[in-house]
Amino acid sequence: MQSYFYDLFERASNNLHINEVLLANFSGEHSDFVRINRSKIRQAGSVHQLELSLELINAGQHAETSANISGDIDSDTSLINAIITNLREQYALLPDDPFLMINRIVRNSQTIEADRLPNSSEVIRQIVENAQDLDLVGLYTSGTVYRGFANSLGQRNWYQKSSFNLDWSCFLSDNVAAKSDITGFSWNADNFSVKFDQMRDQLSILGNTPKTIEPGQYRVYLAPTALREILSTLAWRSFGAKAHKTRQTPLLKLAEQKLQLDKRVRLIENNVDGIAPDFTASGFFKPPQVDLIEHGKHAGYLINSRSAKEYDLEVNAGSEYPLSLDLAAGDLNSSDILRKLDSGIYINNLWYSNFSDPNHCKITGMTRYACFWVEDGKLTAPITPMRFDESIYDMLGPNLLDLTQDTQWILETDTYERRSVASMRIPGVLVDRFNLTL
Repeated sequence: MQSYFYDLFERASNNLHINEVLLANFSGEHSDFVRINRSKIRQAGSVHQLELSLELINAGQHAETSANISGDIDSDTSLINAIITNLREQYALLPDDPFLMINRIVRNSQTIEADRLPNSSEVIRQIVENAQDLDLVGLYTSGTVYRGFANSLGQRNWYQKSSFNLDWSCFLSDNVAAKSDITGFSWNADNFSVKFDQMRDQLSILGNTPKTIEPGQYRVYLAPTALREILSTLAWRSFGAKAHKTRQTPLLKLAEQKLQLDKRVRLIENNVDGIAPDFTASGFFKPPQVDLIEHGKHAGYLINSRSAKEYDLEVNAGSEYPLSLDLAAGDLNSSDILRKLDSGIYINNLWYSNFSDPNHCKITGMTRYACFWVEDGKLTAPITPMRFDESIYDMLGPNLLDLTQDTQWILETDTYERRSVASMRIPGVLVDRFNLTL
């Protein structure tokens, strides 16, 4: 894939006019997808797709587009040449873009990690064997993703990594289920067995009569999968330079030092450990990490090339939406979670979260999948679905009791158009006075 992309770009570059600069971003994947329903394979297949995005620049004018390519060098060259001609006609009609900014310092790179994934059929065999007596529904995704960048100034960057993602649920009835996931770069049968044992334990309690709780404030434990939903919502508008400079970030009070979070809260964009490439679509390189919150205080934001040009900043991201969020661990041992929770709610999953009051960084959503009432440090019964409405300033501020020592690495499951390269590494959190509203 790498040599093919570079060869195709060289051919395309031969048709440039003087003063034109061509940027190309390559996206490809070779992935297996297996859907399981009622613990049986219902759909299995492989996807091999290649996509090329091109941006043609002449001084301040530019135009861009993307196209799927076939992998045949001759037919793809003809397609790309036609696209370049079309882009040239487009940019000639456009005004100068005042915020256009590309990297003009050539810096080449190559990241190729060995594929350590087993054959997908072997993994699926283990899954089906473990779930023979269960109603399992899930999606297994596995394979290699490719990302590349090239420009006519001479820069070449390549990124290639293989990973898997198993996202599954086991149902007792139509509306009663436990949910889990496991991700990584190599399949570990023992880790999978542990996850499955945990799910069976939850299913045994889900069979108990559900407990209806009254609206109010409760001590809760948010598992990493639940906290991920909250942080994903927070990430929509909170960490970008544009949102901060225009005072539209829900974390404005944090940025202006009017409020702060618990000193144990440290949140970074962890580029070095994430699965997204370390270069941007404009050819800039991301630093190993970007500090967002340090000791509970605002520490920085994500800056794409357009914001960098507009506000005279240094690029540190391709997008102002984080792709590799990493929340630091705490001191809570996983074996002590229920004991420290004592009496309260163990929340495994949340859904449909959204901002209810951005000015106070309040997020609302619903509990879902295997959320339990805990009494005297023991899981006793599932709870009926409840809506929460909680401020990040409270949840990760004065009401934060602890964060777990263990963190969970969670890959984004999105496969719209292509497999996502977003991820999070986060602990679970123990929170006091968490607001459940109805």
